[in-house]
Amino acid sequence: MTDGPAPGPEWPAPAPIRGVIFDIHSTLVDQGDATAWLDAALAVAPHPLDAGERSTLIAFLDRIWEGARISDPTSSRDLSFEAHSRVFHELIAAGPNVDRSLANALYETMLATWHAYDDAAATLLELRAAGVRTCLLSNAGVPIREVLDREGMGGTYDEIVLSYEVGSVKPDPRIFRIALERLALPAADVLMVGDNAHDDGGAAALGIRTLILPRTSGRIHGLAAVTALVSGFNAVRAD
Repeated sequence: MTDGPAPGPEWPAPAPIRGVIFDIHSTLVDQGDATAWLDAALAVAPHPLDAGERSTLIAFLDRIWEGARISDPTSSRDLSFEAHSRVFHELIAAGPNVDRSLANALYETMLATWHAYDDAAATLLELRAAGVRTCLLSNAGVPIREVLDREGMGGTYDEIVLSYEVGSVKPDPRIFRIALERLALPAADVLMVGDNAHDDGGAAALGIRTLILPRTSGRIHGLAAVTALVSGFNAVRAD
């Protein structure tokens, strides 16, 4: 008779994380403040708004892309610039009363309000220093590279996969497979980081470990969790 519980099975150590796939919008880049967005548009196309109308429109703009999940559930807007513009104007038309000139100005100034989180570039560079490859993967129907370059993120990542360039959108497994091919890594060695369980969670179907960091406001998104997770997994493997 032995004392204490019988030894449990010896589980294999998890595979190291040798690559990280990042969503862009609301993961590395904040979509910006709706008040600033409206003010930028009004500077281009002045439009009379009383306090109530202004407040209603700001609240609508802050959540405008949530409406697209109903009107465009397959994310067709992210397959071309034209489709993205069309869906945006459909959403605006279904919301608070906005004339066409202001709607156009809102679309024209939209990307100007998108800014990288303060911890975005630092996280990518820290992963690179650790020998971990990175790929940015986005459902993007806008010229998102312009934002990345403007925000000083050019050269901080290894690969980029954009839906409008590859003809596939998350959560379709095809777009994740393209990212894996560009990283030249198996799914088991990769971590997906995003803000949306539906879209970014599609990576899990391929066996990619997946971390969801919901949308935040403010300059820091909490991306230190990524480097901590990668370090933790790789430390376990090293032991």
